[in-house]
Formats: sequence, structure tokens, C-alpha cells
Amino acid sequence: MPWIDSHCHLDAAEFDADRDAVVQRSRAAGVQMLVLPAVAVDGFEALVALAHRHGLAYALGIHPLRVEGADEADLERLAEALQRHQGDPHLVAVGEIGLDHFVPGLDRARQERFYAAQLKLARAHELPVILHVRRSADGLLKQLRRTEVAGGIAHAFNGSEAQALQFAARGFKLGFGGAMTFERALQIRQLAAALPAEVPVLETDAPDIPPQWLYVKAGERASRPPSRNEPAELPRIAQTLASLRGWSLAQAAEYTAANTCRALPRLAALMAVAP
Repeated sequence: MPWIDSHCHLDAAEFDADRDAVVQRSRAAGVQMLVLPAVAVDGFEALVALAHRHGLAYALGIHPLRVEGADEADLERLAEALQRHQGDPHLVAVGEIGLDHFVPGLDRARQERFYAAQLKLARAHELPVILHVRRSADGLLKQLRRTEVAGGIAHAFNGSEAQALQFAARGFKLGFGGAMTFERALQIRQLAAALPAEVPVLETDAPDIPPQWLYVKAGERASRPPSRNEPAELPRIAQTLASLRGWSLAQAAEYTAANTCRALPRLAALMAVAP
């Protein structure tokens, strides 16, 4: 079974110079499908066009780090976009949405209001969600208890095992990527190894969260710019998951692809016709 990158920001400016080549490299590496989550309403239509051009999946939503510059009109524009694209098989989720309690100085109440509103939109459109989880698992779960949705993916998960199992009980899969490749990431690696086989999915979050072999230390960045992550790195990232769980690479591909399709049910049909 081919690889699926369940979280890739292919529309990011870091890919402007060679976006098509990035897709070609990913497919040459066996990564057949990328899921492209939006971050702000002004990028929705370009993201939709990008997904269609390459036969990829996309999600529409407002990222918690972008709600500071958003307003109620943006939620209305999201609702309109979800309605306009509701019949598009490439639309697989509402996302990237959630809460970020790591970056200092953010308005948490505002984040919660946008998150709650977007959960309601996902429920209305019967779509799963792609969640941004950064020191915010309990807050995300609180809102999910208030507004039940059709599961989804908790991206770049780094919470406790108890929190992980609560997400799993609500139909969520948990995303593991470059952070898992660092030996010092003990909690992430323990989760990746111990969670039930039907829970993990793979992601790159490209161009962000580079794996260990691409990471540039802070002291070296003045002379050497940070490395850009790419979806073609996914099979090598998957080797870490396979090693932690005692899987073969083929098993890692099979389990994680199946988990991603269960989390995002529209994806299976899209995979069947993907280039």
C-alpha cells in the first residue's frame, strides 16, 4: 500500500520555487497522497486549485495561530467555502483548527471561540477535523465533548497516553512525524510504540517539523539556514515508527494508510483515482 502524508502545507511560500518538483519527488518516494490543510481563508481557493492540479486532498479551516487576524466574517467565509465545495471529493476535512497554548501572548478565549465555531461547521457538514494540538489537549477534548464530530486526526500529537486514548475513543487518529525521529523525544516515541495499531498516522507537516537528519541546530543557523522538510521524507520517518513498533516498512505503510482513510473517509475514493 502506498504512503499517505496526512499533513503537508504544500501551499506554503517555502515551496513557491519548486512546488511541482516537490510533488514529483514525493511520488517517486512512494508517497501517493498528501492531505493539505488550510490555515487562513485568504488561501482557500489557491489551496483547492493546488489539490485539484495534483490529485491531492485538502481541508478548509482557520489555524489557531491565525485567529488573531481573523474576524466573524472569516467564519462566514469558511461556512460559504464548505458549502460551495461540499460535493468536491478532494475536500476531506475541516482543518487545520484547534488551540495553541505554547506560543505566549495569544488570546485563548478568542482561540476557543473560533475552535468551537469550526467544530460546529464540521458537524453541520458531517466532516472530520484536523486538529492543531500544542499543550492544549484537555481544552480540545472539552469542546469535543460539547460538539461531537466525525472524528479526524490530532496532528503532531504530544500529549499524555491518557489524553491520546481519549482522542482515540472519539474516533481520532494521532499524527506522528519528524519529532518522533529524535531519540530525546521520549514521550512521543513511547506513544508511537504503545498505542493500539489502529491509532497512528504518518505526517511531515512540511515544510515544518524536520526529522532529525534535516534538523539544523540553533547555533548553526546563522551560517546555514534551517532545512525544509518535504513529503518525500515520509518513508524514512516511517522507518522510525516501524522500528519502535516492531513492524516491517510494508506493515507501517499498510496500517497507517488504512488508519488515515478511516479518519478521513473520503480519502479512500480519492486514492483510487489518484495519479
